[in-house]
Amino acid sequence: MQVLLGLARVLVFVLGTWAVVGTLISAVRTFVLPRGVQDFFTRVLFRASRKFFDLILKRSRSYEQRDRVLALYAPMTLMMLPVAWLASVQIGYTGIFWSLGVEPLKRAITLSGSSLLTLGFATADNLLEVAIVLSEATIGLILVALLIAYLPTMYSAFSKRELAVAMLEVRAGSPPSAVDMLVRYWRIKGYDRLESLWASWEIWFAEMEESHTSLPALTFFRSPQPHRSWITAAGTILDAAALSQAALDIPADPQAALCIRGGYVALRRIADYFRIPYPANPKPDDPIYVSREEFDSALDQLAQAGVPLKADRNQAWSDFVGWRVNYEAVLLAFCTLTAAPEARWSSDRAPRQLGAPKIPIGE
Repeated sequence: MQVLLGLARVLVFVLGTWAVVGTLISAVRTFVLPRGVQDFFTRVLFRASRKFFDLILKRSRSYEQRDRVLALYAPMTLMMLPVAWLASVQIGYTGIFWSLGVEPLKRAITLSGSSLLTLGFATADNLLEVAIVLSEATIGLILVALLIAYLPTMYSAFSKRELAVAMLEVRAGSPPSAVDMLVRYWRIKGYDRLESLWASWEIWFAEMEESHTSLPALTFFRSPQPHRSWITAAGTILDAAALSQAALDIPADPQAALCIRGGYVALRRIADYFRIPYPANPKPDDPIYVSREEFDSALDQLAQAGVPLKADRNQAWSDFVGWRVNYEAVLLAFCTLTAAPEARWSSDRAPRQLGAPKIPIGE
């Protein structure tokens, strides 16, 4: 009997240590490591939280209702993360204390909780227990400090992202439209400034790739205004750059091509983190979800506004398809994943369901 009890204590000690170490690794991956690395603990919590929000979304019958619900999804789940970590650490240390002879189990739980939260109402009996108590208290303080340091970094990246999204409404309307943006720039005689616009959005895409892979919860943070979205803004800019390259009779602008490449590379890197499939090497003549009729209608709208267009519409269509195939799959996938508001040529044709789409993390 004593042998079995001894083996049980060894097993519990190993499992408790594994729980503590695994929690620390999860915290480092989520809060400290400056790259997008999948973490099982975080993934499970976000998936479980999304299932709960999906149940609420079943009662939502309008986009406005879904938006109000989903606006709480990422912030609430993020706040639950340190609570889950602390619970995991307490369970792990409870096992460690019990395996070292702290009995009954209630006293092991009490000692672990008192140490983790630095409450001090339970005291250790010997030097080994004191050392373990100090280690648990240190871990608890570290986890809380990481959260405190993490939130300002996240909201700083969120603010920078949303500043550009808000400014796009002035240029592209609401919901944003690539055609409307090009018409507006033509009317204010601003085509000579498009190069700087493409350059600024190329930087935006690079910053977004870095922030949305190292801080993946940002992907689900919704804009302050319900009709705005980082992904529909990205789609508008990419479509505008593709239209300018393919159809506008203006001097060739290599910066527009760089903006498109920067955009689809960024979206693909974020898609890699979420394990979203996409064609890595699409062909220039692959089918797209924008029809030729829609394209011709867009050109008609541009022509009516006086925008100079290339004479060969067949070639313009072919060139536009050649650009869009690079980013369309990931664009529509993120529109679905984030339940984005409707916008022309992006979320208006992304696969949808009544509630929010399932998170493909880990699948």
